[in-house]
Amino acid sequence: MSLPDKPSKRSGQGQFSRPDRALAQLSESPFGDPGADGWPHFHEQLSLCGLQPLRPTGLDILQVNVGYVCNQTCAHCHVDAGPDRRERMIPEIFGEVQRVLNAARPHTLDLTGGAPEMNPEFVPFIESVRAEHGPDVLDIIVRSNLTILESNDRYRALVPWFAEHKIHVVSSLPSTHARATDRQRGEGVFGASIRALKALNAVGYGEAGSGLVLDLVHNPTGAFLPGDNAALESRFKQELAQQHDIVFNNLLTITNLPISRYLDFLVASGNYEDYMETLIEAFNPAAAGGVMCRNTLSVRWDGVLYDCDFNQMLDLPIRHNIRHIRDWAAEVNDRDIAVHNHCYGCTAGAGSSCSGTIV
Repeated sequence: MSLPDKPSKRSGQGQFSRPDRALAQLSESPFGDPGADGWPHFHEQLSLCGLQPLRPTGLDILQVNVGYVCNQTCAHCHVDAGPDRRERMIPEIFGEVQRVLNAARPHTLDLTGGAPEMNPEFVPFIESVRAEHGPDVLDIIVRSNLTILESNDRYRALVPWFAEHKIHVVSSLPSTHARATDRQRGEGVFGASIRALKALNAVGYGEAGSGLVLDLVHNPTGAFLPGDNAALESRFKQELAQQHDIVFNNLLTITNLPISRYLDFLVASGNYEDYMETLIEAFNPAAAGGVMCRNTLSVRWDGVLYDCDFNQMLDLPIRHNIRHIRDWAAEVNDRDIAVHNHCYGCTAGAGSSCSGTIV
């Protein structure tokens, strides 16, 4: 079954926009008590493959959600972002993020939202970080929804600015077809996305040897797992080149996790149990060993720390006495990672992370 024809116009209105309701749903039958009949809890699966408790391997990626404000209200959005959200990271927290970058020296800074470009501190923060950490030292990822880059002249000016600062652009494009993309992300999104991709290509993004990396993100438009990554990437490259003269570097396939708006869709459409059973039956121990929470730390717009962006949306903070970025110290890596049954989404099949498949 596909997502609804029209994404919700307002955020925070779904039954599972509240973390406590989402966690209650993810804990209910057919999940039973450990050892009982029914679906095994995720931590039981980890125990069976010798990975419980799941532990960090280090801090390679600092992922920072700079706010939930967005110019879109996508049907699948696990952040529940939208134009009516007001949560934004303030300069003080950006300063703490930069302090941790200087101290921890991760190889990647991953900026997400909402639309991260809509935070007023977005440009000065990146300029300050790039002045201290060149592109050969720090990969700065900006997760752009593309349409923001076409919304007005202020944001159009970010395209050459991205190139100047060697920003790694990661952009969502669920399909090479307008109808499927617009159904998931909103009316007219596909056309605006194509125009933004052409603008990025015009300054060198996606071109071999340019050093300007443009990756696209595909996540399914319904209650099913993504297809084979290599086959999808080949098809996306062929169709975008032939139909729109667009090039890009990599396609990242990501599984939709059963939280927030996507969980609303699964329950309302009667697909929840079938989808969860699909994820559980596809559990892959190799993918579980490489999940992104093992080398990533997620920072919420207010500075609270999480193991990953998905735990952030379920308000499952890290299991450590350090809970805020202002208190960050290297010993925060000495912790057990918080897991729940939504984690099946990251360990199904080839696995799923913000960088695409795992195995």
